[in-house]
Amino acid sequence: MEARPVKIFTTSIVPRLQYAVDLIFNDILGLSWELVTDKRKLGKNPVINYSDRDIPDSLKIIPDNLLFETGVKSREINVTYWKNLPVFFQTPGNPEMPFDIFAATFYMVSRYEEYLDFKPDEFGRFNAADSLSYKNGFLRTAVVDLWAKEFARILVRKFETLAFKRNEFRAMVTVDVDEPFAYLGKSLITSINGLIHDLVKSPDNAGKRLRCLNKDEKDPYAVFDYISETIELNDSDAKFFFPVGDGSEFDKNPSWKNKEYRNLINMIASRFDAGLLTSFFASDKTSLIARETGRLNEVISKDIIHNRFHFLKFRLPDSYRKLISYGIREDFSMGYADEPGFRAGISRPFWFYDVIEDATTKLKIFPFQIMDVSLSEHKRLTPEQAKEVIVNIINETVKTGGLFVSIWHNTSLLDNPGQKKWRELFEFTLRYQKA
Repeated sequence: MEARPVKIFTTSIVPRLQYAVDLIFNDILGLSWELVTDKRKLGKNPVINYSDRDIPDSLKIIPDNLLFETGVKSREINVTYWKNLPVFFQTPGNPEMPFDIFAATFYMVSRYEEYLDFKPDEFGRFNAADSLSYKNGFLRTAVVDLWAKEFARILVRKFETLAFKRNEFRAMVTVDVDEPFAYLGKSLITSINGLIHDLVKSPDNAGKRLRCLNKDEKDPYAVFDYISETIELNDSDAKFFFPVGDGSEFDKNPSWKNKEYRNLINMIASRFDAGLLTSFFASDKTSLIARETGRLNEVISKDIIHNRFHFLKFRLPDSYRKLISYGIREDFSMGYADEPGFRAGISRPFWFYDVIEDATTKLKIFPFQIMDVSLSEHKRLTPEQAKEVIVNIINETVKTGGLFVSIWHNTSLLDNPGQKKWRELFEFTLRYQKA
C-alpha cells in the first residue's frame, strides 16, 4: 500500500513555504506532501499543523512570519540550542518542535541575509565573517540536514507508518583552471616582455621559458595528467572549469583562440565534465556571460550548463539571474573564499530561490565546502592542519548523507618540493572521501 502523503495545514499557501517544505520533505526526507488550507481535506493522513490553530493528533509547528512576507526585512535573530543543534525562529511553549524549521531552512538556503545591506569585501563579495553561521559558530555544520534528521525522528514517533529515504554520501572534485600555463598560451608581446624580465631578474627562468616555448620542456603549470590520473585512480566524480574571458588584472587565462589552450580544454573535456569559469567582471555584466558561454561552446562543441564565478564573485539575485538567462543550469560558486564550511547550511544541491521575485528557479546550486587556496592562503594552514579541517568537513557530510564538493587549482598542485605536501593532501582527500 502506498504511504499516505503528509498533509501540512496552513492558513495560506505561499511560494516560500512551498519551497521550504519541498526541500525538507522531498529532497531530504523523501516523503510525499501536500499543503492544505481546509481542515476537511486532512483526512486520515499524518498532519503537520503549521498555524496557531489547534488540530487534534497533529504535530504542531508555530510559524514565524518570514514565509508569509514579501521582500526582505532586517530582523534580530537569536540563536539558541536544541538537540545540541543551533536553532533560531524559536517558538516558546511548543516542546515538540521549539522552532520554525521551515522558516529557518528558508532563511539559510535562500541566503536571505545576503539580500540585506552588508559591507562587501574588496571584490564586492559577502564576507563569511558577516554571516549568521560564522558569528554563531556553526558555519562548519550542515544545520539544515541535521534539523531535518531530528525532525524525522519526531515525525516517526508521532506517525509510525512513515518511511524515509536513505541519503547516500557522495563526493565531487572540481578543478578551476585559472592559469593553465606559466609560459605557453601568452601573446607575443607578453612573452617577449616576460623574457626580458626574466633575463634581468631571473636568468634561470628565462631558460625555462624558452625551453617551454620551444616544446623542449613541459610547462610547469601543466600538471593536468597528474590531476586526471589521480582522479581516475580514485574513481572520483569530477568537473573542470575553464575561463575563456578576455584578459584583465584578475583574469590570467590565455586567449580562447590559443591552440595549446583549446587542445587542453578538449583533452580534459573528453574525459570529464567541463564548465565555464566566468571572468571576474562577468557576474556584473550579462553580455560577458553570453560571450563566454558562446566561446566555450565553440571550443568543446557542447552546451555549457555548468558555471563557477571567478573569485567566487557574485551578488544575489542578479548574478544568478544572468546565468539563467543564458542557459546555465548548474552553479558551483556557493561557498566562501576565506572560510571552509556550509555557506547555505546544507550539504546537498538545491534549487535557487529568488527572494525578490519570490519564485523557485530552474538553476540548481551545488555548494562546495573546501577550497585549497582558502586553506593555504586565506587561513594560512599547513597541509597537516588543512587535513584535519578536510576530515572534519567530510565526516560532517557523511553524517548527513550529503555531497562533499572540493575546489582545487592546478597551480596548487605543481610538481615541485614546495607543493609536495599539498599534492599529498589532494591525494589523501580523494582517498578519504572514497573510503
